[in-house]
Amino acid sequence: MAEALQLPIIDLSSPDRISTANSIRQACVEHGFFYLVNHGVEEDLVNKVFERSSKFFALPIEEKMRFAKRDHRGYTALYAEKLDTSLTTKGDSKESFYIGPLADNLNQWPLEEDWRSTMETYYNKVLSAGTKLISLIAMALKLDEDFFEKVGALKEPLAFIRMLHYPGELESPGEEIYGASAHSDYGMITLLVTDGVPGLQVCRDKSKQPQVWEDVPSMSGAFIVNIGDMMERWTNCLFRSTLHRVLASRQERYSVAFFINPSRDCIVECLESCCSESSPPRFPPIRSLDYLEGRLKLTYSS
Repeated sequence: MAEALQLPIIDLSSPDRISTANSIRQACVEHGFFYLVNHGVEEDLVNKVFERSSKFFALPIEEKMRFAKRDHRGYTALYAEKLDTSLTTKGDSKESFYIGPLADNLNQWPLEEDWRSTMETYYNKVLSAGTKLISLIAMALKLDEDFFEKVGALKEPLAFIRMLHYPGELESPGEEIYGASAHSDYGMITLLVTDGVPGLQVCRDKSKQPQVWEDVPSMSGAFIVNIGDMMERWTNCLFRSTLHRVLASRQERYSVAFFINPSRDCIVECLESCCSESSPPRFPPIRSLDYLEGRLKLTYSS
């Protein structure tokens, strides 16, 4: 049985922004994960999102497939995705629904009007919380708090809600099945809420063998936040994009992830403060959309 990890708790409403930024720096260097509290997203709204999510996933598969993913919006069925491309298994035992930037009219809206308005409200509230957090992350990197705005990362951020449903016990004789196999997230940051059913694990040292996995309990009223690969690239691996997975559980499980990725044309390149002669940039500069599309292609083609 994995040990439960004691993650740092970051208070987004704290008036002492310098102290908060320092705590974020420590959390991102040591864990790449932390809890975010007092973030301004009401519990009632989160509960409504979970209610609407379970209502959608309870539909017959034929109905859900009417909203099959296109333009990275809509429904993905069980086993459609394999996050750990080294596995030989058939895919991850989860289904999901993506909602992307609201302004481009590419989203698909199942069920009644209230479903859409709930998701749009949640999208805007979490994006607002995430934007505030990113300004503190800039301060944690000893940058101006509006640094990521100035480099264009937040001009039109590629932010996505992903509702996730792990159906519980599935028959798969002789095959190890994960709810979500081991992976790191692709973007800047992810803000996650779960229904409290356990399953999320992190591996803090991805180069160590055998890998050591630790449980991440959910915390009522808190987002579980993790750093993504593009933030790791910006910081030359100072801030870690931590490997994580969801174990397949006998119990049905729901979660909602909110991924904040830089605007499509933003160039992600090593920060001057994070490289030196002795620590040169580990990654070449890359356009945000090119990086995202490359990673997604691998995930879904496997």
